[in-house]
Amino acid sequence: MSIADNIKNLNAETGRVGVKLVAVSKTKPVEDIEEAYAAGQRIFGENQVQELVEKHEKLPKDIQWHLIGHLQTNKVKYIAPFISLIESVDSLKLLQEINKQALKNARVINCLLQVYIADEDTKFGLGHDELIELLRSDEFRAMENVRIIGLMGIATNTENEKQIKDEFYELKTLFDGIKVSFFRKDDYFKEVSMGMSSDYKLAIEQGSTMVRLGSTIFGQRVIKHWKNN
Repeated sequence: MSIADNIKNLNAETGRVGVKLVAVSKTKPVEDIEEAYAAGQRIFGENQVQELVEKHEKLPKDIQWHLIGHLQTNKVKYIAPFISLIESVDSLKLLQEINKQALKNARVINCLLQVYIADEDTKFGLGHDELIELLRSDEFRAMENVRIIGLMGIATNTENEKQIKDEFYELKTLFDGIKVSFFRKDDYFKEVSMGMSSDYKLAIEQGSTMVRLGSTIFGQRVIKHWKNN
């Protein structure tokens, strides 16, 4: 199946239930992104700031770029002029820097707060208490150039479907509580970004509004092995 066929099939599947498709294009060449773009895909997700900036310069300007990887505060300035959504905000300090750089660019930058839901030490994210503390803080209330439009989470990398479902359920339940407590009057707070190639169907069942798919669209990464002649 071609990239275009994959996009078409996934859009039919996710569009039917109103879920946005983020094509995870990290490590993929510009040609692959152009093929997905020609098939109608407009939202692309990248992990690395440098790679994101380079691709933004080479590709059509109506692409909506999402930063989905861990973001260091000193890199925010490079993406602030054009980023559509930062999905991986995992600290007040990072949010303050995004607000500062958005102000410099006369923009309001949309963000998701990344919540730690996995049973793994390698994942980033805010704990439930930290999330509520951030939203209650005077520093957050003073920010005028960031807009929190929802939550993001990454489930544990496991074959245990029940565990994955429970983690997604936990994130959606938390989202519903945060919506009522902090964003009741804000229509823009509506996104729950959860689900990747291995578990997106479970995520959609549990209420995801945005799935981040890489290999399902672009195929597995090809690793070249060179032999000495």
